[in-house]
Amino acid sequence: MPWKLQEAERQFSELVRRAVDEGPQVVTRDGREVVVVVPAEEYERLTEERDEAPGFKEFLLSGPSFDDLDIRRDKTPTRIVEFDE
Repeated sequence: MPWKLQEAERQFSELVRRAVDEGPQVVTRDGREVVVVVPAEEYERLTEERDEAPGFKEFLLSGPSFDDLDIRRDKTPTRIVEFDE
């Protein structure tokens, strides 16, 4: 059940209790979701997973090495292209 911001402000203790007992609680403002209240343990779990995941650079560097591959480009033309003048 999404909480309207004003309702969440008035019933903050209830919002926190439900987040702990029932799981994440969505708060809306002007009909749009703006925040999600989650228990501290869930927040820690989510941020730990993000911290453990490699960044984009580390991801690319962790790929296979191509140093041992014998890669040569064939320089012969694949087709002849004629242009009209």
